[in-house]
Amino acid sequence: MYSNNSEKKLSRPISLSDLKQMKENKEKFTCLTSYDATFTHVMNQAGVETILIGDSLGMVIQGQDSTLPVTIEDMCYHTAAVKRGNTNAFILADMSFMTYNSTEHALENAGKLMQAGANMVKIEGAAWLKDIIKALSDRGIPVCAHLGLTPQFVNKLGGYKVQGKGQQAADLLLADSLALVAAGADILLYECIPSELGKTLTEAVPVPTIGIGAGPHTDGQVLVMHDMLGANIGKRPRFVKNFLTNGRSIQEAFEAYVYEVKNQQFPAPEHGFKS
Repeated sequence: MYSNNSEKKLSRPISLSDLKQMKENKEKFTCLTSYDATFTHVMNQAGVETILIGDSLGMVIQGQDSTLPVTIEDMCYHTAAVKRGNTNAFILADMSFMTYNSTEHALENAGKLMQAGANMVKIEGAAWLKDIIKALSDRGIPVCAHLGLTPQFVNKLGGYKVQGKGQQAADLLLADSLALVAAGADILLYECIPSELGKTLTEAVPVPTIGIGAGPHTDGQVLVMHDMLGANIGKRPRFVKNFLTNGRSIQEAFEAYVYEVKNQQFPAPEHGFKS
C-alpha cells in the first residue's frame, strides 16, 4: 500500500539539482501533466516532483485532434495557472508548435513561458535543435529536449508510431541525445521507444531522463493526467495505466502513481515496447 498524504507531501521546492541528484542516487521521480491550479495543488500534496504543462492541453482541454493548434498564449495562460497552485514541484512547460522555428523566436517565446512561471521549457526535435538549445541555455533558460515520438511532428511521422526500432534508428537516437546534451539540454524526455533502448539511453547520458512509453529504466516517468485517471477519449495507449480504481480519490490515485513509479512497479512490461 502506498504511503499516506502526510508522508507524501513534498517538504520543500524541487530543483533541477535535486533531479540530477536523484539520477545519481538511482532514485526514480514522477511527472504528471497539469493545466490548472487545483490539480497542481493536489499533485503537490501527493508528492509528484515535477509537473508538465503539456501542449496535450490541445486535446484534453480544448478538444482538438492534435497538439498543433495550441498557441504560445494558451501555454502561458495554463503555465500561470499551474504556477499559482504550485508550492514545491518543478514546473516544465511545452513550447507549442512553430514557436521555436528560429533562435530569435525560441528566445522570445521561452522567455514568455519562464515569466509565466515555468522552471524549464520543453521542445521537440532532434540534433537540429542544438543551436537553439545552446542559445536558450546560455541565457539561463533550462531545456528539456523531447525525442522519440514527437507529437508536433505527427504529420511528418505518418501517425503516432513507436520510434527507435532497429539498430540504425537506435544509434541515431543516441547520437541525437548526446548532441543535445552537449548543446546544454538539462533533461531528455523519450516517448514511445523500445524499453531496452530507454535503458541504453538513460545509462549513456549524464542528465536525467523522463519516459512515457519508454520502459521502466528512465530516471523519471510522465503520464497525461487525464489518461492516468481513466478519462482518456478513445483507445487507451499501451503505456497508460488507470490509477483511479478501487474506490480511490484523485489524490490517492496520484499517490498510487508516485508509489508505483518509485518502487518500480510502474511501468510494467505490458506497458512497454520491444525493439
